[in-house]
Amino acid sequence: MKIIYSFLVAILIGSGLMAQDTFSIIAADPVTGEIGSAGASCVTGIGSSEIVDIITDIIPGRGGVNSQAWVCIPNTNLQNAIAQMELGLNPQEIIDYLLLNDSCSSQNFDPEYRQYGIVDLDTSNNAVRTAGWTGSMADDYKEDRQGATFSVQGNILLDQTVIDNMEANFNTTSGTLADKLMAAMQGANFAGADSRCLANGTSSTTAYLLVFRPNDDPNDPYIRLNVGEQVAGVEPIDILQDLYDDFLSTQENDLRNKFQLFPNPVYNELTLVVDSSIDFSSFEIFSINGKKVLESNGQAANEPIHQINISSLNTGIYFLRISTGQGEATFKFVKN
Repeated sequence: MKIIYSFLVAILIGSGLMAQDTFSIIAADPVTGEIGSAGASCVTGIGSSEIVDIITDIIPGRGGVNSQAWVCIPNTNLQNAIAQMELGLNPQEIIDYLLLNDSCSSQNFDPEYRQYGIVDLDTSNNAVRTAGWTGSMADDYKEDRQGATFSVQGNILLDQTVIDNMEANFNTTSGTLADKLMAAMQGANFAGADSRCLANGTSSTTAYLLVFRPNDDPNDPYIRLNVGEQVAGVEPIDILQDLYDDFLSTQENDLRNKFQLFPNPVYNELTLVVDSSIDFSSFEIFSINGKKVLESNGQAANEPIHQINISSLNTGIYFLRISTGQGEATFKFVKN
């Protein structure tokens, strides 16, 4: 069961607007195949409307695009970017296409007013590809920055600290892709992260978190959390964190508790104990770079205890992904 939460307020947004959405991050996990996005903005007059629908689109198992700064609504550049991704273009090729084919009448079809962050999963190499663009006419402070698995971008920012903090939190947080995206948002949780909200004492007025698993229906994400427009003094990232904590406490996330994996760290053999209520089917082991290094290869699926020989692996950090009839669970372990 997938869970979708929304934090609603009363005012609704009209159509035909122009948006200057500010800080966001889009990322992929090469181990789980998840793709997610999170962001916030100090916009007013939108009520409960979800800015995620304006700036973000994701193809489950493939990749995603954030399109912000001076955008038309509907965001035709975002739609065109996703269409090019479906045709097989990689992130940098999509950026190149958008710069040559700007489709938004805002500021005379000039890509110098736009900002993009794009990621995709290169399945042939078990790797993530990233690219970004910040036009010279987007509002200061502005920057986009790419890491191995993410692109973070912002405009109308207080200063570079917003990007620095988001990047640092994403890189230093262990756990799921959603954990890392939520941590990135907390990096921007200070007054004036979007400079328009400095007088309000908040980072923004509205925020979101979106994550797709590789087999999700495009209209049914694993996580979709929306915080509609808040009044001055109410921090939307705090509310987003509360919604995320509620999500983590649901029964769906109890799947990990149905397994025991030990010892950790391990030298030659991992023991995996599976609860009798779980329809266990297979496992795969990935390196920290997302390369598959071991799989179950027909090992008895429904046995309660599995001994996994990892003596052939080099010393380092690995991820064990377990597939079951109830979903997937991923565990990190250290090979000594």
